[in-house]
Amino acid sequence: MQALENYILGKWIKGDGDGQALYNAVTGEQFAQTSTKGLDFASVLDYARTKGNPALRKMSFHERGVMLRALALHLREHLDEFYRISYQTGATKADSWVDIEGGIGNLFSYASLRRKFPDTPYCLDGENHPLGKANTFMGHHLLIPKEGVAVHINAFNFPVWGMLEKIAVNLLAGMPAVVKPATVTSYLTEAVVKQIAASGILPDGALQLLCGSAGDMLDHVGSQDVITFTGSASTGLMLKSGKRVMQENVPFTMEADSLNCIVLGEDVTPGMPEWDIFIKEVRKEMTTKCGQKCTAIRRIFVPENKLEAVQIALGKALSQTTIGNPLNEKVRMGSLAGELQRKEVKEQVQKLLASSQIIYGSLDSVEVIDADQHKGAFMSPILLLNDHPLSSKEVHEVEAFGPVSTLMPYASMDDAIALSKMGKGSLVSSIVTADQSIAKQYVLGAGMYHGRILILNEQCAKESTGHGSPLPLLVHGGPGRAGGGEEMGGIRGVKHYMQRVAIQGSPDMITAISNVYQPGATGKNNGIHPFKKYFEELEIGDQLVTEKRLITSEDIDRFADLSGDHFYAHLTDTDFEGTMFERQVAHGYFIMSAAAGLFVDSYEKNPVLLNYGIDELRFTKPVYPGAEIYIRFSCKEKIGQEQKEATDILKGIVKWLVEIFDETDEVVGVATILTMVEKRVQ
Repeated sequence: MQALENYILGKWIKGDGDGQALYNAVTGEQFAQTSTKGLDFASVLDYARTKGNPALRKMSFHERGVMLRALALHLREHLDEFYRISYQTGATKADSWVDIEGGIGNLFSYASLRRKFPDTPYCLDGENHPLGKANTFMGHHLLIPKEGVAVHINAFNFPVWGMLEKIAVNLLAGMPAVVKPATVTSYLTEAVVKQIAASGILPDGALQLLCGSAGDMLDHVGSQDVITFTGSASTGLMLKSGKRVMQENVPFTMEADSLNCIVLGEDVTPGMPEWDIFIKEVRKEMTTKCGQKCTAIRRIFVPENKLEAVQIALGKALSQTTIGNPLNEKVRMGSLAGELQRKEVKEQVQKLLASSQIIYGSLDSVEVIDADQHKGAFMSPILLLNDHPLSSKEVHEVEAFGPVSTLMPYASMDDAIALSKMGKGSLVSSIVTADQSIAKQYVLGAGMYHGRILILNEQCAKESTGHGSPLPLLVHGGPGRAGGGEEMGGIRGVKHYMQRVAIQGSPDMITAISNVYQPGATGKNNGIHPFKKYFEELEIGDQLVTEKRLITSEDIDRFADLSGDHFYAHLTDTDFEGTMFERQVAHGYFIMSAAAGLFVDSYEKNPVLLNYGIDELRFTKPVYPGAEIYIRFSCKEKIGQEQKEATDILKGIVKWLVEIFDETDEVVGVATILTMVEKRVQ
C-alpha cells in the first residue's frame, strides 16, 4: 500500500499511523493512504519564514519570474506522468488538461507578468504625491514582500491548478507557501510537488506540502502570513473565525463554492447562433470535471416563453454525454472524486427536490462504459426544473457539487437580475445575448453580486474561454457566499502578498529608497551625456539640462505642413475669440519633437539602440511663438532584459523623465520616454 509523503523542512516525511485511505475514483479500489499525524506544524511555518522567505525576498521580480518560467518548462516534461495519475481522480483527458496544463499555464502567465514590475524585490504603487509648494516634501506608496508564509488550503476538484494558480502569485511577490490540498486527491498534488522538489528550481523552504489534515497549523500563523482557502463556505467561515487568525489579523482570502448562474437573453430564439452557444455552454459546465467545479453553472435562467424549448434542447445535449472509464476514448464524462462526494451530491439533490423536479437523469442508475457503476463514483447528469424560482429558497441556497443544475423561467430582465442576486454572491455569471442593451442592463444590474461576468454571443464564442474558466490576469473570487475574496488578477493578486506602506520624505529620499527617480530630486551630471553611457554605467538620477530653443511661428507652420495637422489653433489667421487660446499655439507633438532635438545626442553612434515608446505624455501649458523651451532629462528607472537567443545583444530598458520648461521656468509638458540601451559586457 502506497503511503503518501509530506514535503516539509526540506525533505519528504511520512506521517504517523495508518492515516486516511485514498481510493481510485473509477474502480473504487484503495491504492494509497496518507497522514500528517506527528508533524510539527509550527516548525513547518517557521521553516518557510526563516528559510524560504529570506531567499525569495532577496530576488527581484524579474528573477522570480524567470524562476516560474523555468518551473513551468520543467513540469511540462512530466505531463504523461501527471495525466496517468489524474485518471484515478475520475477525470477525463479534457478534465485533466484544464487542471494540469491550465495550472502550468498560470506559471507561464505570472512569469511573463514580471515585465510589469521593476527589476527589484519591491516596487512603487501608484503615483507620487507632492505635499509641499516648494517640492521638498512628497509622499508615495511602496509595496514590500511580507516576511511570512502563504498558507494555501485547497479543494479536491483541482489538485494541480488549485496549487499552481496560487503559488505562481505568492512566489512572484516574494513569499513562500505551504500547500495543503484536499486529502482525497492529494496524491496528484504530491506527484507534481515531487517533480518541483527534484528540479531544485525553487529555493529551500519556498514550497512545502501537507498531504492530510492541517492539524493545528492555523494556531501558529502570524500577522505577516496570508491564508487562502478554497472550499465550502461553512468550512471557510470556521477557519476564518479561528482565534489566532482573528487576534493576528491574518489576511484571509476565501474562494467558496457558489450558486453560479447563466441567463439566456430575451432576444435569443431557436435557430440563432446564440441559442446553440447557450445549450453547449450549459452542457459543458454540467459535465466538465463531472460538475465538480466551483465555477460550474448551478442555476439556469431562461425566458418563460422559451422554457420548454430549452428543456428539450438540454435533454438532447445531455443524452449525448457518454459516461464511464476516463481512459476510454469514447467517454466524455468520468466519475466524481470518490464515493463520499457522490453520496454528498445525492443528499443535496434530495434537498433541492423539495421545490424542484428532475427532468433529466436519475439518482439511482447510470449507464457507463468500460466500468462498474457501483464500484466507481459515477453519476448521471441531473437537470432539475423549478417553476417558481422567485418564491423558492432551496434552489438559491443549496448546491449539489456535481453534474447538477436547475432550469428556471423568468418573466423580464429585471426578474432575471433579481434571481441572479438571490444566490447571495457568486464567482461567475454568464449572459448569452446578441443585444448590447440587454447585456448592459444585466451587467450593471447584477455585477455587484458576481466576481466575474461573461457576455457570450456569436462574435466572441470561438475565442471565449468559457463560463467556468478563471483567467490568470483577471480576478477570481466573488462577494457574499462566494467568499468575498480575490485570487490571481495579475498585478492585483501579487499585491495581496505584499505590504503597502506609505512613505513620506524629500524627493531625494524617496528616490534613494524606491530606486525610481522622483520629480524634484537632485540630479547627477558628471559631464558625460546620458546617451553615451552603457546600461550598467547609467545611474538613477543621471541628468541633463539642455540649452533653450526659441519657438517661432514658422516652426509651427512647417510642422503643420509636415504632419498634416492643421487644427485651427495652430493656424495664424484663426479668429481666437471664444477659444481657449490667445493666438497661434504650437502643436504638443511639435514641442515633444523639439524636446527630443534638445536632449538627444545626435551625431555619434552610442549605446542607445532605439526609442521604445512614450508613457504618460502630458501638455500642461500652451506654448506660443516667442517662447523659449528647455529640457530637464533624468534617468528615472532601469529594467534589465533577458537574452532570448545566444546571438541577441545584451540590453535593458531605460525610462527617462522628460520635463519641458518655458522661459518662465514653468512646466509646459512632461513625459516618460523609454529607450533600449546596450550593455557593455556582451
